[in-house]
Amino acid sequence: MNAPLIWIVFPAALALLLMLTQNKRLLSLSGGAVAAFLAIAAQFVPLEEAFRVGSMSIRIESSLNILGRQLIIQPSEGPLLALLYGATALWFFGAEASQSASKFVPLGFLITSLMIASIAVEPFLYAALFIEMVVLLSVPLVTSLYQPPGKGIIRFLIYQTLAMPFILLSGWLLAGVESSPGNLSLAAQSAAVLGLGFAFLLSIFPLYHWMPMLMEEAPPFAAGFLLWILPTVTLIFGAGFIDRYSWLRTSPELIVVLRYSGLIMLVTGGVWAAFQNHLGRIMAYGVVAETGFALLALSLDLRLGIPILFLLFPARALGLALWSLALTVLKPHADSLRYSQVRGALRQFPLAVTGIVLASLSVSGLPLLAGFPPRLALWDSLARVAPDAALWMGVGVVGLFTASFRMLAVMSMAEEYSGWELGENWLQGIMLGLGATGLFILGIFPQTVQYFLAALPSMFEHLGR
Repeated sequence: MNAPLIWIVFPAALALLLMLTQNKRLLSLSGGAVAAFLAIAAQFVPLEEAFRVGSMSIRIESSLNILGRQLIIQPSEGPLLALLYGATALWFFGAEASQSASKFVPLGFLITSLMIASIAVEPFLYAALFIEMVVLLSVPLVTSLYQPPGKGIIRFLIYQTLAMPFILLSGWLLAGVESSPGNLSLAAQSAAVLGLGFAFLLSIFPLYHWMPMLMEEAPPFAAGFLLWILPTVTLIFGAGFIDRYSWLRTSPELIVVLRYSGLIMLVTGGVWAAFQNHLGRIMAYGVVAETGFALLALSLDLRLGIPILFLLFPARALGLALWSLALTVLKPHADSLRYSQVRGALRQFPLAVTGIVLASLSVSGLPLLAGFPPRLALWDSLARVAPDAALWMGVGVVGLFTASFRMLAVMSMAEEYSGWELGENWLQGIMLGLGATGLFILGIFPQTVQYFLAALPSMFEHLGR
């Protein structure tokens, strides 16, 4: 038995079987339970060590050979698998409430397993192929057989696909840099090509304009899942590149590029969000700002920045899951998610509106919510090394707060004598309530996830140490 078989091949095979299941509630519960089991197993089952289960002695190997290539899951990567599958379980349990479980759960399992494979594959160049498979699988997740794909979906497919040749070319150039490390021109060329590839993958300014369009056209729950998992795993994949090459890791230009890219993403995301009149577009710009926070964390001293980067991930996963589920609850009852159509929605869908506002305030970094501890740590660390960058970070945060309070003001503007209703069904109410409670738990007791996050930097050989 080996780890890639358990955490990559098995979920992919299970996804194919789940496609034959028509019971949406069974899909949601079974998918969430299996994902939660895989998360618990990744956290607590040791790799490359023998352990006993009853009378049997079991040893799980780290690698799996397929067609001359290797999938390797190191023992230090267990907490990362726990984080990814644990967050995926949240999305699967919410799939029934969003009424999208029939294709969301099977495709979600396939996407998660392939994204993990992109981190595990050796040689690392093949990661580009796994990511491209994920992009292709994402199209049926956010489209319908009954209407043509919109511009946002087409641009998502184009931009993510354009990243692949740059990643592959950079891998070829980096091999040349390894063989002749003194060739500075080759190193500069490989860094530039690598940067272009990750600019497309992470949708660095100005390449993120497909995100707001996607949130207008696609089902919010499925689109939110993609906007969570793709940037999260890409950031880890990119950190692996930095860890692998010492000349890249020690380059002062890398810090400058990461810092300015993060600030541009955060400031533009926050400011654009403040002027939007569509709830889905505001969420998309919140995702842009989240990526900006992550890039700023990578621009710090890596012994401090890597732990902050991982601290951002749980709040991001929970916040986006709650936000997208709340938008999904509202969307069928309005012609669109524009302010003119959701005015006064607080009195008809109080739990959904509360979820939207709390999730957006968490992204903004409101105290007592999940996004506050990592943003406070990031802001404090950034202010010590670059006070001007910390000031611009504050501009982006103010923009996000402005968008949050505008949403709250619009959705609470009901007619004077209109009554209160509970438009959510019982399952939606439970899931929204649990999500909101989770944001407060992570905000008030951030140490609850520290047990899982403390060991994550050890997955890198040099970063975070």
